[in-house]
Amino acid sequence: MRVLSGIQPSGRLHIGNYFGAMRQHLQLQAQNEGFYFIADYHAMTSGPKPADLRANKLAVAMDYLALGLDTEKTVFWCQSDVPQVTELCWILSCVTPKALLERCTTYKDKVAQGLAPNHGLFAYPVLQAADILIFDSNLVPVGADQKQHIEVTRDIAGFFNNTYGETFVLPKDYILASVAVVPGIDGRKMSKSYDNTIEIFEPESSVKKKVMKIVTDSIPVESPKDPDKCNVFALLKLVASPEELKEWDKKYRQGGMGYGDAKKRLAELLIEFFRPYRQKRAELENNVGYVKEVLKKGAERATAVAEKTLKRARVAVGLE
Repeated sequence: MRVLSGIQPSGRLHIGNYFGAMRQHLQLQAQNEGFYFIADYHAMTSGPKPADLRANKLAVAMDYLALGLDTEKTVFWCQSDVPQVTELCWILSCVTPKALLERCTTYKDKVAQGLAPNHGLFAYPVLQAADILIFDSNLVPVGADQKQHIEVTRDIAGFFNNTYGETFVLPKDYILASVAVVPGIDGRKMSKSYDNTIEIFEPESSVKKKVMKIVTDSIPVESPKDPDKCNVFALLKLVASPEELKEWDKKYRQGGMGYGDAKKRLAELLIEFFRPYRQKRAELENNVGYVKEVLKKGAERATAVAEKTLKRARVAVGLE
């Protein structure tokens, strides 16, 4: 089964990226054909500075490689290095109803956050559909907030297939409900745009400071607390063992525990969890040539697949 997903290089990757998406990618590569890309065209919708975009692309690549991406089993590349995707995007645009895009909540959310309502942001789902369909993807791991875009991709593929004949594989989404949304330090979904993240590879001292800032309620120390409504406990569930998690659940419910105790333990567990990957990440920073070569070879492999699918689409619509 072919699994595809992309991640935007719009800033340093955080633990929400890891537990919400990257961990699934790394697990799925063991028994599936993985196609994972750095979505630099998508990142352009927020208007990044050129130097930042270049740096962030390399940083994302290093993060994936440090965390265990297997380049022998998995195709890994930068979106902009496979130009067939943007040609297919235009072809798909010509069968995509405007009303379909107007229903997409992500566009409305991004504009509400202050991003300029440019065409790229509005047409984002069509480019995403091209990313997915051009590689005949079967399964697409996404966060809960991206489920609608996979549905849109299926709709677009359906419009095309109904108009021009069976051309594209209809993908399915893959969401782990237990980690679909990772809370940030302010309680909202962890996101670079909210500036509420804990980065995967930021200094350990900084991790501690950020964890201690996680928003909690004002229930007194001596009173019982509901772990299911606590942002700290939600993050503990990602890194604590089942046995330790049961103990924390008990401490919350019986009272006599302050949130500060849970925060200190969360910081320890997060640091312990990512510590084994830090050395590999540091080595990659000193070998940027290797990272670029990995992306170059990945783009060559991805292009070979994309070209075949694009040809099918070109023939179907009469361009060939």
